Amino acid sequence: MDKALKNHAETETHLRLKRLALLWAQVHGYAACALEVTLPRCRYRADVAAYRPDAKEIGSTAIFECKQARPDLRRDNGCSAETAERLDKLYRRRQVLEKHFRVHYPALRLADSLFVEFDSHNFGAIEHHGYACVVREMSALQNRLFDCTKFEKLVRYRCANLFFLVLPNDLFRESEIPFGWGALVESEEELVLVRKPTWHDVTAQYRTRFLERIARTGTRALNRQLSITFEEACAARCRSGP
Repeated sequence: MDKALKNHAETETHLRLKRLALLWAQVHGYAACALEVTLPRCRYRADVAAYRPDAKEIGSTAIFECKQARPDLRRDNGCSAETAERLDKLYRRRQVLEKHFRVHYPALRLADSLFVEFDSHNFGAIEHHGYACVVREMSALQNRLFDCTKFEKLVRYRCANLFFLVLPNDLFRESEIPFGWGALVESEEELVLVRKPTWHDVTAQYRTRFLERIARTGTRALNRQLSITFEEACAARCRSGP
């Protein structure tokens, strides 16, 4: 494995999938590619970001996300609409329970405010099983809503024209591929397109920004490979003048 691909936090399987995605992209005309690219318009990074030039206009962009295990796949494949709906139902249930607790357990009130109506309550003190379950599920859903909807958000924010999931053969299930995404499955040391992605229109401005992100990421990787420090690069720019 190329040293430029290695990351001590990654497994060999994940690195292999990234390498295969990089090869597949170049075979299919994506001449500019980079790993771990921070995307415009959102806080996420793409495992592989790729740009395919076009002689007549700004080219097309693609994002490849590599998943080596089912929990890893499902973590990013949440649906925000369903999660928010369930969270809203739990919130209303919690409100009802707390209303009854205030009536039946007045001793739970904590005199921690200048105004009685703003005093908090220690509802956990009575160890009510149903209430504890509601609070625990609400916490899990809130985390999922904000941290586990990566696939959906990448499409919603129009981060690229095409999106591909890259998976080992034993991990592929048609029903678990997110809407709008294509699927590339590993088979005999190469990737096979088993589901085509949906095309998403992205403005020329954002496609250009995407290409710039690829170029910057590639330059940083090359600097690391050649042991060129940030200070050296800055000094070289200063010597060259305006």
